[in-house]
Amino acid sequence: MPKKDVLETKIYVLDTNILLHEPLAFLSFKENDVVVPMTVLEELDHIKDSKKDVARDARVSIRAMEDLLHDATPEELMQGVSMKGLVAGENAPVGTLSIFVDHGMPVSQQVFTSNENDNRIINSALHLQAKLSPRQVVLVTKDINMRLKAKGAGLGHVEDYRTDQLITDIKYLSKGYHQFPGDFWEKIKAVDSRTEGRDTIHTIERKVLPEAYVNEFLLDDSQHFAGLVESVTKDHLEILDLGYERLMGRKAWGITPKNIGQAMALHALLDPHIDLVVLTGPAGSGKTLLALAAALEMVVEKNMYDKIIVTRSTPEIAESIGFLPGTEEEKMAPWLAAITDSLEVLHKNDENVKGSMNYIMEKANIQFKSVNFMRGRSIQNAIVLLDESQNLTAAQLKTIITRCGEGTKLICSGNLAQIDSNYLSAVTSGLTYIVEKFKNFSGSATINLDGVVRSRLAEFAEEHL
Repeated sequence: MPKKDVLETKIYVLDTNILLHEPLAFLSFKENDVVVPMTVLEELDHIKDSKKDVARDARVSIRAMEDLLHDATPEELMQGVSMKGLVAGENAPVGTLSIFVDHGMPVSQQVFTSNENDNRIINSALHLQAKLSPRQVVLVTKDINMRLKAKGAGLGHVEDYRTDQLITDIKYLSKGYHQFPGDFWEKIKAVDSRTEGRDTIHTIERKVLPEAYVNEFLLDDSQHFAGLVESVTKDHLEILDLGYERLMGRKAWGITPKNIGQAMALHALLDPHIDLVVLTGPAGSGKTLLALAAALEMVVEKNMYDKIIVTRSTPEIAESIGFLPGTEEEKMAPWLAAITDSLEVLHKNDENVKGSMNYIMEKANIQFKSVNFMRGRSIQNAIVLLDESQNLTAAQLKTIITRCGEGTKLICSGNLAQIDSNYLSAVTSGLTYIVEKFKNFSGSATINLDGVVRSRLAEFAEEHL
């Protein structure tokens, strides 16, 4: 194993929220040493028995650390136990994991004397910085205020956990379509077209769009051409010709698209070969309405699926929804008003709106479920609508996606500008994560809807507030 120069390696002090966000985060720092303050273990201990969704993550993290440290003596625990064998790569240099006892620190060595957990963790990092200089000590936390406090108290290096961050800025997030300026066909030097049934497929050179991925839509300014990338090889792209007018003519449950973004979304939603559709975009762009209209069309009209399961991340207060009266469906109803609102819109011209809604909810077998109760299930032949998915971590989204059994279609929708979670940002949200991770998967499609169609009031607010 190559010898590491100790002075060149860093010491990372982890905050509790890092281990809740990514339970095995302490294994992600390669040759650097990782320190977990005792306060962090106490916080994990407190959370592991709670009813919060992160209790499982706390237990996973505690078990993983115990597996590594169970044979260590108290002295070795404080000095650091090598993570060899746990980190990928046989000969890669690895760091150590140690526990820092921050309770017995003399008051003279404490910058913050108030006994708050955040302050004790910052004190630990400051103490290590003074004691182990010139080695670099880095505090890693997702808490922005804690980062500011640590910097203000004299800690030289403070970072967010970026190992699972796939993009540096939200503006680089895949939109799911590519817009060509001018006329698309003027840029094409060579094309080979063939007909398969009613479909026309064009084979063009890959260099026209080197970054293309499967199920990416292609548009141009002429408003005649619209295509979909069917396959990508080393030198060529196969494009399914959709036609702009035909795309705009798609229909589901009486709903027609109001703009090309909605038309592309509807095409992906109604395609039985696509198992995962991710809809991102501002409030009022039609994400929930389109998803519900397409789901009703496929369940009731076409009998392609058996039922619709509607779920969303519930706010912190509703982590345990037990305080609300009624069945699980009734408890979830307040958090899923967006779905019932959309159902009302779809049936607003009916004579008896309430009757229509009850009839449809029974006919389409619409079930409201809490994300917390999705774990362990296997959902077959259903459409799962996951609303407000910007508030879920990558781990929570993985839990839901891995529930989807044979013949199930998952529709995730969310607005990355409206994240309620304390520890998630637009670039670390699970929604961003799956958009990037699944963009090359032939069974998924992403559409970023822009343009607010809810009302001119909502459009003005989205642009100017």
